[in-house]
Amino acid sequence: MPTVPSKENAFENIPSIKAKTLRINLNRDIYGTFAEIGAGQETARHFFRAGGASGTIAKAMSAYDKSFSDAIYGIEEDGRYVTQSRLKKMLDHEMRLVEERISRDSNPDYLFFSYANTVATIDFSKRYKGHGWVGLRFQLDPDQKEYDEIVLHIRFKQNEARLQQETLGILGVNLIYGAFFKFHKPRKLLKYLYDHIDHDTLEIDMINFTGPNFADVDNRLMSLQLIKNDMTDAVMFGPDGNNLLPAAVLYKKNILALRGSFRPVTKVNMDMFQKSYDIFIREQTVDMENAIVVFEITLSNLKASGEIDEQDFMDRAELLCSLGHTVLISKFQEYYKLVEYFNNYTKAKIGLTMGVNNLVDVFDEKYYRHLSGGILEAFGKLFFKDLKVYLYPMKDPETGQVLTSNNVKVHPRMKELYKFFKYNGKVMDIIDYDPDVLHIFSRDVLKKIINKDEGWEKELPEGIAETIKEKNLFTRKVLEEKE
Repeated sequence: MPTVPSKENAFENIPSIKAKTLRINLNRDIYGTFAEIGAGQETARHFFRAGGASGTIAKAMSAYDKSFSDAIYGIEEDGRYVTQSRLKKMLDHEMRLVEERISRDSNPDYLFFSYANTVATIDFSKRYKGHGWVGLRFQLDPDQKEYDEIVLHIRFKQNEARLQQETLGILGVNLIYGAFFKFHKPRKLLKYLYDHIDHDTLEIDMINFTGPNFADVDNRLMSLQLIKNDMTDAVMFGPDGNNLLPAAVLYKKNILALRGSFRPVTKVNMDMFQKSYDIFIREQTVDMENAIVVFEITLSNLKASGEIDEQDFMDRAELLCSLGHTVLISKFQEYYKLVEYFNNYTKAKIGLTMGVNNLVDVFDEKYYRHLSGGILEAFGKLFFKDLKVYLYPMKDPETGQVLTSNNVKVHPRMKELYKFFKYNGKVMDIIDYDPDVLHIFSRDVLKKIINKDEGWEKELPEGIAETIKEKNLFTRKVLEEKE
């Protein structure tokens, strides 16, 4: 097994790409294959150039022709080649060949690996900048039966295929080097993927770590690191906790999005979801079979005390996942940016479920002063497509009045603009709401949980209170501080 450094300096020297490849090439035990499709054999080239590649590379190949590729890896059901499914088939096939063709008896100390990528670089019209799937299957101990695996999705930002190819080659070296020498620090491994790569040339919008040496890695937390490290603007994970590629999940879908703190998720959140979903799927242009619900949390919402509290984030994720929901974490503080993001992947209907207080914020000019067209520019981006707001009422705590789209108070300058969107059917009231839950606010429930008050359990969906108690969610930090 490669040696784990006992101590690292606060300011580390980043090895050159040649130094990284040479260190791997000179390690007699690291041995495997490279299969690269779509951008040339850019990663393998670095290892060949460094010298000593015969001690590392069993095979390097590119099946560029589709017929050859299909004959080797099989035919994809959707006919596409730059997919996670294709990457997995490449890794399966190449690792199987390594096991079949390299004798363990003769090479008992070999650490097998298979590196693969399937990539589409920028097209001739330069309309689509390109993207790709990159993966590594490897072992850190020759007796390791189950392999470790790192799979990531990338988006190119450069405008030349040659530059994209060079970036991909460097990324591949960083991934292989990190897997063998930084596996014990997955957060750092993630950062090291950008060694010798500018952040504005490449976006990593999904990564998953699996295998025995990553058993303690929570991929939702890794997803959060992608946002924190400015590697991407939005990340998504499913009920199983594994990260999802937003582009694949949202592609051509009817999307219903609910924004909230979900700290914790309450009966109000669930009523908002269920009632708006019932309306959404009955919309004429919505295909129920092609609809997805996304629970979205903005990055600013995660910064409860100025910095992101990762444990607090994990507690929220734990509850939403336990209810079977797909979660999106984004940098989009303004709703129009979220809608713009969705519009990158779908032209189908989009629904936003929000409370009255959120709608009032949407019509607040202060959020749009940075735009040259001000609030009109933002609303042009927000409402010009097939979008509708499903408005959940709010009970005024002082007067007891139930606020809806008919009596909500927006700034006097915004009244006519608000009327325009309401009369054009862009804002629809949820009328069959549960009046018995209107008094529930996540922040109040959270205070009760922390203070160990009574009665908060009945304000949460079934099973959520039990999960909070069993795992000490939202209270671990308080307990630790007391100790």
